[in-house]
Amino acid sequence: MSTTDVLVARGKKLAAGAGALTTAVALGATLLVAAPAQADPQPQPRMQASPGDSYGTITAARGMNEREYPSTDSASQGYLRNRARVYLVCKVRAQNIRGNEVWYLIRGSRRSWISAKHVANTGFVKYCKDGQRDRDRARAGEAAKHAG
Repeated sequence: MSTTDVLVARGKKLAAGAGALTTAVALGATLLVAAPAQADPQPQPRMQASPGDSYGTITAARGMNEREYPSTDSASQGYLRNRARVYLVCKVRAQNIRGNEVWYLIRGSRRSWISAKHVANTGFVKYCKDGQRDRDRARAGEAAKHAG
């Protein structure tokens, strides 16, 4: 095979490869342009219906205090920033805060209470059967963790 024949054969292979590459690029550009029109809308967050999965988002612009008991007279146990997400265990009716007398028991490193006035919740939040019993159970669990 002469050098000219080799060069002609290579040229044909390059032309075929370039044609395939051009087709792939054109197809990719077409899919890229068409993809947003066919894409599914963003999935909405799943609404949790079971009491254990309910959560709330803090809506107070300056955040809010976590309390030992459902009252502003109770000791502050921490602070939650605006838009913080907390898991809601149950709720009680207690001290009225600007027209809202519901307080949530929240789950975390320690159990504490927050006023529902500045919380947007999702899902169903059950009423606490006995707030004292829930606090005692939480304390017993914490004591067991620390005991070893």
